[in-house]
Amino acid sequence: MRFCPLYSGSSGNTAYVEGGGVKLLVDAGLPGRTVAGALCARGVAPGEIDGLLVTHDHSDHIAGVGVFARRYGVPVYANEGTWDAMLPFTGRMEPRLMRAFETGRDFYIGGLNVYPFPTPHDAAEPVGYSFSDGGAKLTVMTDIGCFNDDLLAAAAGSALLMIESNHDVEMLRCGPYPYPLKRRILGSEGHLSNDCCAEALIRLYSTGVRRAVLAHLSRDNNIEALAMETVRQALREADIPDGEFLLSLAHRDAVGEMFEF
Repeated sequence: MRFCPLYSGSSGNTAYVEGGGVKLLVDAGLPGRTVAGALCARGVAPGEIDGLLVTHDHSDHIAGVGVFARRYGVPVYANEGTWDAMLPFTGRMEPRLMRAFETGRDFYIGGLNVYPFPTPHDAAEPVGYSFSDGGAKLTVMTDIGCFNDDLLAAAAGSALLMIESNHDVEMLRCGPYPYPLKRRILGSEGHLSNDCCAEALIRLYSTGVRRAVLAHLSRDNNIEALAMETVRQALREADIPDGEFLLSLAHRDAVGEMFEF
């Protein structure tokens, strides 16, 4: 399998997944031409994309969905709740490009198994995704207000995990955001902090997870080096050596690296 976090952050999210003979996008929260350009930068022609899966209806995940789907004839996959909330913002969608799935029930795109699992976030019907080609497993879970046993089960054993490390709690509390927004971000359906991300990875380590990409970092309430050091130090304190757990970053403003596993 191959995976690339093309962009990840509050200004827009999109990621590339390849396996089982298909090439997919997870979300398209930037202009269609930006998503296409990011794919080209990693050697993937936009017209090769076989499907676009949507995690939830917030604008930083769907801004380019309609344009990209129409321009390249790409089927869009989302659950009913997300379709209902998203359609007013995607523009005209041809029925042939609209695919609906049931959250908690796996399905196939080509030879790639896709499992959409519910996530705790303040959207219509948010999900994360686990992908498997019969061998390796990839899990994508961002925009999660808290980490729970269901998410643990969904991500267990992943060869690669992209997980939210959105904010440093003290930066958020002392920062310029209005109180209601701070309360939303810190809530159980908001965003995962660096510390909570670290706690999640420590739990996932016992299931066999050994590699993670920290994603959806806040522009105003986090710093890449801080997120990495916070998570790394927590792993060390849990007696997990640096060489036993590989950490990478998904960037807000730069195309990420391509992972193969």
